[in-house]
Amino acid sequence: MDSFTVRDLRERTGELIRDAEAGKLSVVTKHGNPVFVAVPFDEPLLAGGVRTSLAAKLFDEGVLTLAQAAKFAGLALEELVERLGAAGIEVVRQPAEELDEELDVIARHGRR
Repeated sequence: MDSFTVRDLRERTGELIRDAEAGKLSVVTKHGNPVFVAVPFDEPLLAGGVRTSLAAKLFDEGVLTLAQAAKFAGLALEELVERLGAAGIEVVRQPAEELDEELDVIARHGRR
């Protein structure tokens, strides 16, 4: 997520538009305080609504946890997970090697 100041908007409008076209959120600030969020106008926004689309983007960018995103969207956790999956956003972001190691630890503890 990029951040722009109100002053930046005069000089960096093209960058703000390119970010939106790339599906990226941007925050516009004034005197260091957030004023508004620029949300890309795309198919997920139209299909899922502003709150759900924004929650999905904030989760995908690591700004919100899964639980926070569900609360933000006003959805049950399971519903958000389904919508994220349908949008191609991975919910589990653990490297396969790390997951294998954890499964090995669980298996070893189960044999005791």
